[in-house]
Amino acid sequence: MKSALLLSGGQDSTAIAYWLRPSIGITVDYGQRPAEAEIRASAQVCKELGMQHVIVSINCSQIGSGDLSGKPALAVAPSSEWWPYRNQLVITLAATPALAHGAEELLIGTVSTDASHTDGTQGFVDSIDQLLFMQEGALHVRAPGIRMSSAELIRHSGIPLDLLCWSHSCHRSNFACGQCRGCLKHKNVMHELGEIPY
Repeated sequence: MKSALLLSGGQDSTAIAYWLRPSIGITVDYGQRPAEAEIRASAQVCKELGMQHVIVSINCSQIGSGDLSGKPALAVAPSSEWWPYRNQLVITLAATPALAHGAEELLIGTVSTDASHTDGTQGFVDSIDQLLFMQEGALHVRAPGIRMSSAELIRHSGIPLDLLCWSHSCHRSNFACGQCRGCLKHKNVMHELGEIPY
């Protein structure tokens, strides 16, 4: 089965790229503040692994909120980085080029701790899989790391540190701010892996 990976350039999708070696990495610039860094990280990962890299650029910043958009989070937001329907949005934007390049499944980098958001749950993955599969193209969506934490996924993938270090996790900037939830997660994962002191 030919696979495409929704590749954000973060630790989780980078580990999946190394582990499963899909044919295509698809990075979506949807108007998020760190888009440039995400594209740069993803491009390097694809180059190192010999994957085709496809970039989709559609500016949706007008409808965003939270850290990723540089706007205040909505009152219903479960956390500061929450962008309403973001996973649904980026999966949809990646599905078309996945089909155009002959992919039969789209892999996403969801891990167990993402369940703090509804769109990071197995129920969401099952629903979006069913929605895309019932339409023309019959594309499957799969989250191979959903039962693992980020550290468990990284260990399981066997990714070398020099490749993992290309990943970009900051939600606010093209350079790590060190304070957002993405940066704190990155630090905590590296600590759990024994790579940095706490």
